[in-house]
Amino acid sequence: MTAPNAHPVVARTGHGAAAPAATSPGAPRTTSDVRDMVLAAIDRHTPLRIVGRGTWLAGGRPVTSAEPIHLGALTGIVDYTPGDLTLTARAGTPLSEIAAATAAEGQWLALVPWGGDDGTLGATLATATAGPVAGMFGTPRDVAIGIETVTGTGDIVRGGGRVVKNVAGFDLTRLMVGAWGTLGVITEVSVRLRALPECDETVALPLNGESSLGTLLAKVRTAPIGPLSLELISAAAARRLALGEGSTLLVRIAGNAELVAAQRAALAAVGDVVDAPPNVWTALRTVEPTEAAVVRLSGTVARFAETWSAAERLAAAAGGLAHASVQRSVVRVVMPLQDGALSEAGAAALRGESRDTRIFERLPASMWTSVAPTAVADRLSRGVRTAFDPHRLLNPGILGEPA
Repeated sequence: MTAPNAHPVVARTGHGAAAPAATSPGAPRTTSDVRDMVLAAIDRHTPLRIVGRGTWLAGGRPVTSAEPIHLGALTGIVDYTPGDLTLTARAGTPLSEIAAATAAEGQWLALVPWGGDDGTLGATLATATAGPVAGMFGTPRDVAIGIETVTGTGDIVRGGGRVVKNVAGFDLTRLMVGAWGTLGVITEVSVRLRALPECDETVALPLNGESSLGTLLAKVRTAPIGPLSLELISAAAARRLALGEGSTLLVRIAGNAELVAAQRAALAAVGDVVDAPPNVWTALRTVEPTEAAVVRLSGTVARFAETWSAAERLAAAAGGLAHASVQRSVVRVVMPLQDGALSEAGAAALRGESRDTRIFERLPASMWTSVAPTAVADRLSRGVRTAFDPHRLLNPGILGEPA
């Protein structure tokens, strides 16, 4: 349903798109093409490795021998209704293209995942990659309102819709988001958008030895502010981002000019407030080296300071850095690799005991079996996988399931 004062439907294709990453001459350009390739793979008993723009192929467990299916040509915004704050795009559409199109209408897609905007919409949804605004606007499962996929049986299935108010029974959209392409090849996604704020500023609160982290966060959490992002940066990360020599709390505040001014004043009452560099969020999202191991630590909000301390120790042992989404109590530890391996101290620290939940985003291939050997083998997961991909053709091995 379109709002009374809505703009007409605007269909855009190729608006501001960067050239796709390497795609083969036979790369699919339509959902039907993807279906035909899956059906052919079933006939040939050939597993498929799903590739968007190829910017994050090291994420997740290693995929066993498989033929790539490149989605870089499956691109373009197919439906954009600014008045409804909804947009539908093909899976291979770069996030940068969506950002350019929506900014022209005073809107934005509140995904901003780690890794920057060079990746695709489909890959961001498939891996459920959240970013620094997830604490305010939700994870990719909260942003996606509809999805189209080609399952491992060659069926084209759709869940949700192109409007925010949609009742669809079984939530296929949320099932596919975060499945890492093991249940279906995502070919099209509908998302909800947000209005761009009038003012959008980021300030930094350097940590000093006069107060503990817990004290500072308690003051920030009770301050009259509604930050879009609240990100704690380790000293090593702060140096990389030109934020000084010590750990720093980044606070992104937005709204009209009066609201932003009031929030700055509230933060000034908490501690020293310094304007952050204009590109600080882009720099943070892309600070991760090409060759790196990445692990997420999470615990309860009450023991966030303990989780952060554990993350800092792990980062120090590996010569890496850490940053934390305070609103979600999730810490990412980025550890550089040398010749494809962690330092001995870093590997030992990673294998140590932890009170926190640990999710491994990236690891050297040789470490998966020793650090995270558990396979996705519970009855429910096996049943869902069998229903959508009975031949185990799609991204085999990426979730650690047995062959």
